Amino acid sequence: MTSDSEPVKAASGMMRRLMAGIGRGVLDRLYPPACLSCGAHLEAADGLCASCWSRLRVISNPRCPVLGLPFEADLGPDVLSAEAIADPPPFQRARSAVVYNDVARTLVSQFKFGDRTELARFCAGLMVRTCGELLEQDAILAPVPLHRRRQWQRRYNQSALLAREISRITGLRHDPVLVQRSRPTRQQVGLSPAQRQRNVQGAFTAHSGFLERSGGRRIVIVDDVFTTGSTARAMTHALRRAGADQVDVISFARVVPGADSHI
Repeated sequence: MTSDSEPVKAASGMMRRLMAGIGRGVLDRLYPPACLSCGAHLEAADGLCASCWSRLRVISNPRCPVLGLPFEADLGPDVLSAEAIADPPPFQRARSAVVYNDVARTLVSQFKFGDRTELARFCAGLMVRTCGELLEQDAILAPVPLHRRRQWQRRYNQSALLAREISRITGLRHDPVLVQRSRPTRQQVGLSPAQRQRNVQGAFTAHSGFLERSGGRRIVIVDDVFTTGSTARAMTHALRRAGADQVDVISFARVVPGADSHI
């Protein structure tokens, strides 16, 4: 038998959806949806125009099973990139959603330095779709931390926002304090690979209660851009010292040798 309150609840739900739709319509008139990259008019919010989307290079298979670098042709599931062979990383796997080109650079710059925190939703959604093999239910998301001084200056950590959005989409747990940046470091932009490595060497420390907080789960480092891998390597070393068995890395964008991806 249907209770008397059910029709009331249904009517209330319909009214809330109607009011929400009216509210979105008013906001769209006041602030028309625009491309997240170039600002061109869109029919719906939180997306890219056709021109920017066509220039965003999504990374999919075939790719290096370790570093996630895209291959021009399918060389087989176990074939590694030259970079992975020459300098094997301490983490198991790295995956990125897109190549760091002009469109990705604009998105990252606006997200990281332009207070465009709403970009976390778009970037995280693309990361989930392209890096899903690393986002299985045995994982904990660990964003690359900022030093407290830089976080105070910037007011937010873009990697932590990405991890939070990925957690919302996938249901995975994220732990923004699993790793801390124990000393301030220089901005990595403009540094050579060797300078980047020295800059972040010993800069990370796992939480004193790491084993209890992680419960032996696989750790997935979350970052906005994977450039030379120096940050991911330094953070992985800190996690390994604390007792982590397996560490993977995901990022929104990745610098790809030979592509238009200078940083």
